[in-house]
Amino acid sequence: MAIIFHEKNKIFTLHTKNSTYQMKADAYGFLIHLYYGRYTEGTMDYLLCYADRGFSGNPHDVGEDRTYSMDVLPQELPCLGTGDFRNTAIVVKNADTSYGCDFRYRTHRITKGKYALPGLPAVYAEEKEAETLEIDMEDPATKMQITLFYGVLPKLDIITRSARIKNAGTGKVYLEKALTACLDFVGGEYDLISFYGRHSMERNFQRIPIAHGSQVIESRRGTSSHQYNPMMILAERETTEDAGSCYAMSFIYSGSFKGEAERDQYNQTRVLLGLSDSLFSYPLEAGEEFWLPEVALTYSSKGLAELSQNLHRCFRTHLCRGKYRDLARPILLNSWEASYFDFNGEFIYQLAKQAADLGIDMLVLDDGWFGKRDDDNSGLGDWTVNEAKLGESLGSLIQRINALGVKFGIWIEPEAVNEDSDLFRAHPDWALTIPGRNPVRARNQLLLDFSRKDVADSIFDSICKVLDQGNIEYIKWDLNRSLYDCFSRNTEDQGRVMYDYVLGVYDFLERLGKRYPNILIEGCSGGGGRFDAGMLYYTPQIWCSDNSDAIDRVRIQYGTSFGYPASSVAAHVSAVPNHQNGRVTPFHTRGITAMMGSFGYELDPGTLSDEEKQNIRAQMAEYRKYEKLIMQGLYYRLTDPYTQEVGAWEFVSEDQSEALVNAVMLEVHGNMTQNYLRLKGLQEGCMYQEEASQKVYPANALMESGIPLPVEFGEYHAYQMHFIRIK
Repeated sequence: MAIIFHEKNKIFTLHTKNSTYQMKADAYGFLIHLYYGRYTEGTMDYLLCYADRGFSGNPHDVGEDRTYSMDVLPQELPCLGTGDFRNTAIVVKNADTSYGCDFRYRTHRITKGKYALPGLPAVYAEEKEAETLEIDMEDPATKMQITLFYGVLPKLDIITRSARIKNAGTGKVYLEKALTACLDFVGGEYDLISFYGRHSMERNFQRIPIAHGSQVIESRRGTSSHQYNPMMILAERETTEDAGSCYAMSFIYSGSFKGEAERDQYNQTRVLLGLSDSLFSYPLEAGEEFWLPEVALTYSSKGLAELSQNLHRCFRTHLCRGKYRDLARPILLNSWEASYFDFNGEFIYQLAKQAADLGIDMLVLDDGWFGKRDDDNSGLGDWTVNEAKLGESLGSLIQRINALGVKFGIWIEPEAVNEDSDLFRAHPDWALTIPGRNPVRARNQLLLDFSRKDVADSIFDSICKVLDQGNIEYIKWDLNRSLYDCFSRNTEDQGRVMYDYVLGVYDFLERLGKRYPNILIEGCSGGGGRFDAGMLYYTPQIWCSDNSDAIDRVRIQYGTSFGYPASSVAAHVSAVPNHQNGRVTPFHTRGITAMMGSFGYELDPGTLSDEEKQNIRAQMAEYRKYEKLIMQGLYYRLTDPYTQEVGAWEFVSEDQSEALVNAVMLEVHGNMTQNYLRLKGLQEGCMYQEEASQKVYPANALMESGIPLPVEFGEYHAYQMHFIRIK
């Protein structure tokens, strides 16, 4: 069994293939965390130590026992109101305006299968693949109730956490803070690995020691954001890619979030992850419930590579859904950098014609096809085809493109509106604006109030009318600003708007996926501004960054790889000089960098030479040859592109029969040093043949000493090597 309850001492043990998680409902009803780490049998309550701690208060229940304090005990659900002065997960403002809650264990249930969350994305599993633990707790004074949900997927080494809070009292209360998961450790020295960034330079790797005090990563932007990613890693100080203990926490949610890491007065470490409490004060009337979004947890005793692979496998097979979860994705040509807003139907048709000549699967019509939309200052919200601009109906254009043997996709931004639009002129109250104040614009646009079902329904109907006009097989869903002015005319409690907004987006995406099950939806928010596990539930791939420069992308994709599978990364070859930074890189290098995920092109083929067009044909042949390995293989980071001269990564098949190594030279110097790539994940004791050179290498030597990269004159060379295990 994956979940075991020891009745005598009320200890819960959660086992995965390689890890054990344990907690205890103690004599006072507090849920005490005992252990999370390497798989083990037995009970770990021996780890708890009690002493009289100065200025650490004691619950009333314990009488004169000054050794019992919630200010020092490790907990599953630390709350404000129990005497714990560390970072807490739950803060409640009660009906009498007091702050505090004191949840105590009441009962529990263990069931087969994995729980689901209403209106929220969550890891899913068949009944035989998972078990669920539900623990009911209650605050005796206020009758507030919380049910903690633990989902255990043993073969994947994944444990998920969520919770449902219910106001079972008689008065209205406010949930002021709601963090889903807490990891509480009684000892150890850890580093916090997080991923910061900005538009066009997302998910930069950062590793810093957890020191005394509190370290916070947070998005207050209404989306998971370019600035911080809702995924954190806790690693022992000596942990590397290949050795050492580490823990990952990934928030399966696409709105504002908060992660906290703290080393307390007694050198204990607490890490929490959940909803941001910025602009959050969620009302609960008597009888109402609130669901906390899910956090996925995983542990590895063998370093960061295995930790990432655990998340990759889980998200790829038990979070992503739909037709394209396991299917090969179409190689596409996107019109954006080919023309921006300056196009007509004939230009788009000619792009498709060139795509057909090159063997590209799909043409995507990006921004500018609707309303009065010749720049980014007008037209958003008016989801009617501009047939005057196209020179024909959308259906006609799609038919002509399909006749070439090319699929058709389209760009949309349903959440946004320009003030210069028919929609805003008719319904100014549909936008998130504060009465009496001029709104804060971003990209000269506002956001629609998706916390209101009537607003989302109207946009949904408009989008469906467009999608019904022809054989559309792909949608690029974009969002190009953060949430400001979070005021909804639909509620008196503005502290609920940001959370309800995200629920509205999820509901829209859920309905869109059900109505059009054969359409592949790609997520996007100015590139990687909403690259999170929550979106993967609805969009199995996400545009990794608006920055398509091959050298920057090596680093962006490196950071992304710690928490997200290659199958989720949309990566394209673009023109040079690059439109984001002006860098010139070889066509070959751009192709290899883009072969880290779902492959495509972001350029005008009409501007390319015959040699470059032949390069495209060769790149696509290579990608299709290796696509299954890229999408489903085990991913290894071979170098750190922030500190080394080369960025390199590897895909290895689960059966270790083949490996694909990719390397990009990031620096070149006079009298250049020799770089060796040490491969990973090969079968020890076997021989591997490199396909292009036909040379045979011993696996142990490839993993111990590596293989030398050529030293060549010139910048930004790239290399790809395919190794096949031989008998």
